[in-house]
Amino acid sequence: MFIVLLKFSGNKANAAQWMEGHKAWLQRGFDDGVFMLSGSLKPNQGGAVLAHRTTMAELQARVDADPFVAENVVSAEIMEIAPARADERLGFLLG
Repeated sequence: MFIVLLKFSGNKANAAQWMEGHKAWLQRGFDDGVFMLSGSLKPNQGGAVLAHRTTMAELQARVDADPFVAENVVSAEIMEIAPARADERLGFLLG
């Protein structure tokens, strides 16, 4: 499982120009069953994505394809988590 942090960079002002492509990138991640959750980092710092069913290499390639990353609107940090314990509602993540 992975957490992807997408923190705004110096090109934050260009976000509107690449927003539709970024939204399409997110939708592909959900459609492919890789992204489980996405949302904003508060206050106005960027965004985050929870991903699973992928490898670090595959996720890195996916993240590199995000227009926000490619156009330096955000910098991306990927953190891998090895789930060891979960609430029963999230038990499927342990599998």
